[in-house]
Amino acid sequence: MNMNPSTKFSAKIEIIGVNPFVFLPEKVLQFIFVQAGISKGKIPVRIKMEGHEFIQTLIKYSGHWRLYLNTPMRKATQKEMGDMVHFEIAFDPIKREIPVHPKFTKALNQNKEAKKIFDGLRPSLQLEIVRYLSFLKTEESLDRNVTRAINFLLGKERFIGRDKP
Repeated sequence: MNMNPSTKFSAKIEIIGVNPFVFLPEKVLQFIFVQAGISKGKIPVRIKMEGHEFIQTLIKYSGHWRLYLNTPMRKATQKEMGDMVHFEIAFDPIKREIPVHPKFTKALNQNKEAKKIFDGLRPSLQLEIVRYLSFLKTEESLDRNVTRAINFLLGKERFIGRDKP
């Protein structure tokens, strides 16, 4: 990742609800806006967090731009809430699409109620479920979590750190 010095920063991990995040310094944020050619909506970025590379999305929530840090990111860097973390960041122009796993599509088609609920979810929550399932490595884990996702949609089980959809 070829970074400009103005895209390097350190920030303290904070939390809102159950979501860990960092604020970006204003000059870094402005540089990303210039790179992206936009300053609203979701902005896809590539980051290095303590030297580990990830793709992520900058999101404006409750009046502030935030870089959310998921569990795999924090585990890889061994960083948690309250820790200072070193970052490099750049706009990522590559289109991101995560296909819905065929097993999840089949399960939704077999359970019309769950499909209706899934289709009615906000796009960010749909993506969170699809992304979670797409990163599973074993068929056993995938099968177990597809079942959990359907039960979650039906209000019967916790999934992706949530009690209800």
